[in-house]
Amino acid sequence: MSSAASAARVATRPLRVGFICPFTGGSADFGNSARLGAELAVKEINEVGGYLGRQVELVERDDKANPDEGSKVAEDLVLKEKVDFTIGFCNTGVAMKSIDVFQDHKHLLLVPVATGTAITAKYPADKSYVFRMSARDLIQADLLVEDIVKRGFKRVAVLADKTGYGEGGFKDVVKFLADRKLEPVYTARFDIGVTSLVAEVQAARAAGADVIVGYTVGPEFAVLAQARAQAKFAGPLYGPWPLSFRTVYERAGEASDGAIMVQTIIPDLSIERRASFIARLHRFAGTQPIGSLMAAAQSYDAMHLMLRVLFQTRGNTSADALKAALEDLKQPFQGVVTTHDKPFSAKDHDAFTINMIWLGVWRRGEIQFQNPEDAKRAALIRRKTPS
Repeated sequence: MSSAASAARVATRPLRVGFICPFTGGSADFGNSARLGAELAVKEINEVGGYLGRQVELVERDDKANPDEGSKVAEDLVLKEKVDFTIGFCNTGVAMKSIDVFQDHKHLLLVPVATGTAITAKYPADKSYVFRMSARDLIQADLLVEDIVKRGFKRVAVLADKTGYGEGGFKDVVKFLADRKLEPVYTARFDIGVTSLVAEVQAARAAGADVIVGYTVGPEFAVLAQARAQAKFAGPLYGPWPLSFRTVYERAGEASDGAIMVQTIIPDLSIERRASFIARLHRFAGTQPIGSLMAAAQSYDAMHLMLRVLFQTRGNTSADALKAALEDLKQPFQGVVTTHDKPFSAKDHDAFTINMIWLGVWRRGEIQFQNPEDAKRAALIRRKTPS
């Protein structure tokens, strides 16, 4: 085949993008939300001609929220399917078992959902092929503790699940409490799938706790919210972003009202770009439930960001070219979550700093801004603060 014919073949073949998230199992609610966001982005990109005439093909794999399965499908996409790059992972434990595959084979991975601090800390950023479009737990825990202290609470109970995600979040919360000369008055760990946490909440109340911080995922947060109501615990419940999953309100109902969580996006329809995205997402989803707006929006932005990167690399999909472009994005990227100005650098592969995230609160089945002044700032470009 001549070089001209070879170039023409490359120019017309689909751009193949790996996508890994849990579509079945206990994390399917936000895994399928992430998939909807990515699929909507691909649909929109292809409707306007793809990347310079090349259609984008999403090569999807279900990791089932299982670390071994995640590693297996990562190898499949990188070594067998030879996708151009990969967007993936909702669960920290699955990501941690899998990222060596991408690093060892110099394959770019953009994480749209998983938040475990260790994901972007395992390898030095200047050598890493792993980037992230979600707010890592370190800054989520910092924001939660900051608000707790600001509101005058001093006796904190921390309840976390026994997964790697729960363990990492637990350590982060305890660290930021210690930084403010506080330590938990009560701590408890529990298994995923727990059906009641009433005894633990009662023990927290007996220890004098005036606030509870939970670190777990949606179904277990519903159990914790119900336990708080059943134990008549008067103080607020705080948690990271999974406290916003739709399953929390569906299972806990009014018991979830007042629960406060970290968010990168809140469905404030006064912002046209965001309102338009939410409307398009619901039309695209049809009867499929959207368990997490954050997961959908961050995956949507991840796909569109990578298209921007491809224009900067002029179609070069080598991991080194993609890495260099992400670390030095030439123009601000206007996403639906926020407008990112220089989201990454050679020293920092996390797109969010603490000034770019919000506190949301459950009110009558809806997520709203906890602090009204945040709603006024939500449409502004949120530039990263120095780490």
